[in-house]
Amino acid sequence: MMLDDLKLIHDRDADDALGVVEKQWQQLKHSFEVPVPDFSGISNIVLAGMGGSAWPAVYLQSWGSPTVPFEIVRDYSLPAYVGKDTLFISSSYSGNTEETLSALDDAEARGAQIVVIAAGGKLAERAKTTGHTYYEIPGGIQPRMSSFYFLVAMAELLEPLGLIPKGKLAELNAAGDWLKDQLALWKPEIPTADNPAKQLTLELIGKSIVVYSGPKLFPAANKFKICLNENAKNVAWVNQYPEFNHNEFIGWSSHPVDKPYAVVEIRSNLEHPRVQKRFEVSERLLSGKRPAPEVITPQGETHLQQLLWTSNFCDFVSLYVAILNGLNPTPVELVEKLKQLLND
Repeated sequence: MMLDDLKLIHDRDADDALGVVEKQWQQLKHSFEVPVPDFSGISNIVLAGMGGSAWPAVYLQSWGSPTVPFEIVRDYSLPAYVGKDTLFISSSYSGNTEETLSALDDAEARGAQIVVIAAGGKLAERAKTTGHTYYEIPGGIQPRMSSFYFLVAMAELLEPLGLIPKGKLAELNAAGDWLKDQLALWKPEIPTADNPAKQLTLELIGKSIVVYSGPKLFPAANKFKICLNENAKNVAWVNQYPEFNHNEFIGWSSHPVDKPYAVVEIRSNLEHPRVQKRFEVSERLLSGKRPAPEVITPQGETHLQQLLWTSNFCDFVSLYVAILNGLNPTPVELVEKLKQLLND
């Protein structure tokens, strides 16, 4: 089994992405110790970010139960309603994401109440020169592997402002120790016969991967798609029930006739009962029309535990897919080339 060859894993994972993922639980116990900003009259939250710097906000929308409308903007400009009563969060690991910097210009022009979350770059410079509240993310890892730092920073900001319920930050911190024990089950040292992350990987190799979930687990499904793209350099896309049943469901019924795909469904017992039934009925109706789904059953008693378990399990899967694809999971050279050409 190639995935049990620790030398091969080490050679291909030259930047030790697996080691970084094994320690993600520690991010949940991080403390930024940033003074709570003196904001008032906030009626909505807008976060501008791309990729892995926006994903933690998807998590927060689902699990965090914001007490005001919360929108994620993945664009150069902001919605028309943004103004002085908006809490605007500018989120970029590098601090140099051009869409996010442009959105910050827009937020400043409209007098929004502004917070910056970054590991450095131009955003950090802007925060220091303008006096915007700044949460500094620890550097040295890929943005998609620093997601829980962002999540903790957002919780540290929003809970004292009354924009998410009390106790959410403590729940995040406490979940770290629980997650640590779960991560040990998927490490490279655990052989394929006993390692469900490696077992799922073998079913996905050589295929385009389609990930489905219900709304509660969609942040984890979305993260899986991101990591399959960036870690494994593998085509993947994501959707959620019940929306799936209103369009994409029909797409599986006919063309293309040959379907070189792998379907992964994340089925949580915390989803609405009708969503759970939709998974079952859809599988019956699509039998023989699409590949049989590989089902991930999230572990954990709470919504947060199931999100953390699934996100981290899927991180390991994406890294093992990269290794079997013969790739180093960490570099995203084509993205860097894109940025270079956009700046020419």
